[in-house]
Amino acid sequence: MTIRMDNVGIVVEDLSAAIEFFRELGLELEGRAMAEDEWAGRVTGLGDQRVEIAMMRTPDGRGRLELSRFLEPAVVADHRAAPVNSLGYLRVMFEVDDIDETLIRLRTHGAQLVSSEVVQYENVYRLCYIRGPEGILLGLAQSIGA
Repeated sequence: MTIRMDNVGIVVEDLSAAIEFFRELGLELEGRAMAEDEWAGRVTGLGDQRVEIAMMRTPDGRGRLELSRFLEPAVVADHRAAPVNSLGYLRVMFEVDDIDETLIRLRTHGAQLVSSEVVQYENVYRLCYIRGPEGILLGLAQSIGA
């Protein structure tokens, strides 16, 4: 059996700001479109819906992130401020070449460390969690192992 993860989805209010944030992280905009009509509501179970979607991909083409802004129906719940030990979606982790430089760039787009520091795990990774636009929780990892 072959299986490959296609994408991770995140619902946002400001699609343009989210696109710019993830571009700054290093993802590339693959495309932007509306998902509407009867077929879209059958997939999600929401019935009539209008959703603006942006598909972002990692430079190596192996990972994709789907950003969605619901126009109809209205968003019904907000989990963005949930602590990292909440049930359900936790975060997306990205490996970066230079975590310090990445944090400097992302701070210009509102990113804030969840903790007060970047933590080193043995001689393997430097890690941190950040909150991006709209409180989106992301992890950043920098490999430092040999």
